[in-house]
Amino acid sequence: MKVTFVLAALLLCVVQAVAAGAPRRIVSTNLCADQYLIALADKDQIAALSEYARDPALSFYAREAQAYPTVRGNAEGILPLKPDLIVGSPSRGLQTRSLLKRFGLGILDIGADNSFADIVEHTRLIADAIGHPGRGAALIAKMQAQLAQIPALHAAAPPTAVYYQRQGFVTGPGTLMDEMMRRVGLSNMAIRFADGTLARVDLETIVSAQPDFIIFTNDRRHIRDWGAMLLNHPALAAVRSKRIYVPDNLTVCGGPSYPPATAALSRALHAN
Repeated sequence: MKVTFVLAALLLCVVQAVAAGAPRRIVSTNLCADQYLIALADKDQIAALSEYARDPALSFYAREAQAYPTVRGNAEGILPLKPDLIVGSPSRGLQTRSLLKRFGLGILDIGADNSFADIVEHTRLIADAIGHPGRGAALIAKMQAQLAQIPALHAAAPPTAVYYQRQGFVTGPGTLMDEMMRRVGLSNMAIRFADGTLARVDLETIVSAQPDFIIFTNDRRHIRDWGAMLLNHPALAAVRSKRIYVPDNLTVCGGPSYPPATAALSRALHAN
């Protein structure tokens, strides 16, 4: 019993030491970091989320984000919050990041999630950085269990699909959407159109290719802006391909939204 007590006391000391060294004022600078922090951090650890965190059209945790302050991702907004850790993306705000580093602020850069392996890596990275490695492991296990429950089509010839986006962009191999499509049993037709992860494909190519499915984020039929005009073109409407709509707030980022996004794609596929 004495040995057990000593071990328990040592474990408590370790946990307290980790907690004591954990950042207490964390600022997120983008939607993807928002997801991870809401899922992994203590509420009082988060000084602010990104400016779009409460937007239900874009943010997976829009409802939960109502309980947190938000901030624009510039130095003027971030510095008064006196953060001890800033979590964001290395591809945005290079001048702002340089300025914040000159003030000695810690910055945890997270790149894009292009696969579930990336999501696992970033979950562990952020969980460790904020002092909650156990929560990171639990979240990974939860996401793995969710993905294992999602049914996939098992066809000799997988149906073809293309993820057609604003201004005619498609996503090819090496992207999260490509992995999602393969998980549910679809063949990504964009591989025929582009060598890279993202390419602009003209409408004529899509019409002539006649994929079995065209995937959109949300229902764009009632959107009337320049970016979405191509998606409302009569020629595309005449294509016999079946439509699948997956909400933007599930696909903007990876992270905890990835299993629900894959499940939504699977449900829409089986409904057709």
